[in-house]
Amino acid sequence: MRLTPLVIAACCAALAAPAVAHAQPHPVAPPAAPGVSVPGGRYDHAVTLKFRAEHGTTVRYTLDGTTPTRESRVYSPGRPLRITEDTNVTAVAFHGKQASVPMAYGYLIKTKEKPLARFVVMSDVHVGDHEHNDKKYESFFDTIGSVFPHPDAILSNGDMINDNGDGKGPDHRIVSDIFQANLKRKGMTGTQVLMSNGNHDDSLAAIRAGYPKAWFPDSGGGYYESDVKGVHLLTVNTETYNNDTAQRTWLKSRLAALTAGPANANKPVLVQGHRPTTGTTMDGQQASNPKLAEDLSTFPQAILFSGHSHLNINDDRSMYQGDFTSVNDGSMSYVEVDHGYQMVTENGLADRFESPTAQALFVEVYKDRTEIDRINMAADRHDIYTGGQWSASWQPPYASAGTLSGAGWTVRLKGSTNQQIKDNFRYTAAQRNTVAPTFTAREPLKAVTATGGGTALRVAQAADDQMVHHYRVDVTDTTTGAKAVSSKVLSDYYFLPRPNVLDIPVTGAVAGHRYRAEVVAVDAYGNASRTASLAFKG
Repeated sequence: MRLTPLVIAACCAALAAPAVAHAQPHPVAPPAAPGVSVPGGRYDHAVTLKFRAEHGTTVRYTLDGTTPTRESRVYSPGRPLRITEDTNVTAVAFHGKQASVPMAYGYLIKTKEKPLARFVVMSDVHVGDHEHNDKKYESFFDTIGSVFPHPDAILSNGDMINDNGDGKGPDHRIVSDIFQANLKRKGMTGTQVLMSNGNHDDSLAAIRAGYPKAWFPDSGGGYYESDVKGVHLLTVNTETYNNDTAQRTWLKSRLAALTAGPANANKPVLVQGHRPTTGTTMDGQQASNPKLAEDLSTFPQAILFSGHSHLNINDDRSMYQGDFTSVNDGSMSYVEVDHGYQMVTENGLADRFESPTAQALFVEVYKDRTEIDRINMAADRHDIYTGGQWSASWQPPYASAGTLSGAGWTVRLKGSTNQQIKDNFRYTAAQRNTVAPTFTAREPLKAVTATGGGTALRVAQAADDQMVHHYRVDVTDTTTGAKAVSSKVLSDYYFLPRPNVLDIPVTGAVAGHRYRAEVVAVDAYGNASRTASLAFKG
């Protein structure tokens, strides 16, 4: 790295003084982020990676989605990194006390077996203009192309625009223009686009007017059937389903016909509908249409994809199997988490349940299984508010584009009867994960000085076989017996890379007072770690 030379300047106004003034050296800029020899994406073979970095820097990396530190593994130029399974690779270049921004790359490692069909499933696009979305969707389609260069279909599962009964229907044309421009730019000329109706999409007439007929080929009720290379897709209108007898009759009759006979018993039928149905994903949050769950209950071949909730797909509760398979497909605009938690922001703990993260599912249907991968379009660490203003529309480039937001799910329909297929389901309530997080750091808690002054409790992130969802944090002023902090703090799992520590401010800590902190790490299923504790002075 080329450093700025020290500049020695003589002050013309000080000729009477013999001293020569030495200018202060310019601050040394952080090194550039490392590049990688093989871009992230989907591969049908193992990949061998080499990092590119400025001369004189040291590259350190992680393979678990965490942020590399000076204690992380060092990359040696003579020893390329071999990736043989689905992995997030995160790298940072270090030079002296300076560190680059972390760069993360997601790799899906498959076999040479070709799927019957490939689908990108997205939801809650919420586009309202070109200014904030043109560049964003160029990046998103670049990410799509890195995984599926030529997807057979892109499903946009409702809420393409931001209509709230205020006449935004013409905005569908903006979505159409953005999608068509990127399909052309990426050479995805054979890709079908298939859309469902959401609660922010204005009227069915506005949808029909905004897109090519092939993108929304309904016959009047907002529901329709598609064939994607022999894989059947049934699109339902969840805005009317519960009280739409004709639609219910159509769905049940088509499912009965498509699953009839031994030859079809183990073939999946994809169903997309904007709103999740009751008793399924994410513990039933934001669910509706109980009659949809009722109608699907006799068809274990059905795989229902739903959006609407904006609930993130990092959480393994996004996949649920009972009488059929139900999958949360996240959001392309911003994600949400369960309410009742706080996030660590630049302004300290804040009541947040949103993050400016965009995600989608990548689905491959094979003869004997359906593989579903979770991909981040953008998961850089930002607050949803900047200066008190809503700021979900962060612009590219995204250092996290194409990273994996969780391990893939595999749906198999095994059995000769519907009941046998259900009995062989893998992602059921009875098989929920029971492994609790563990604190792995020697000192999981420390008292530190917060960035803006004052005392903060530093929590070294715990480890889990899926993800740590949040921490139960209690800090007591033992001098007075008063609670200084009592909160459930989200672990920042929706960012990639995840921060290694969380600094939780102990607001109002009094110098000289004694405090006791107790912290428990909890995963998405409620499994809790042992309590980590720390006594410290304010």
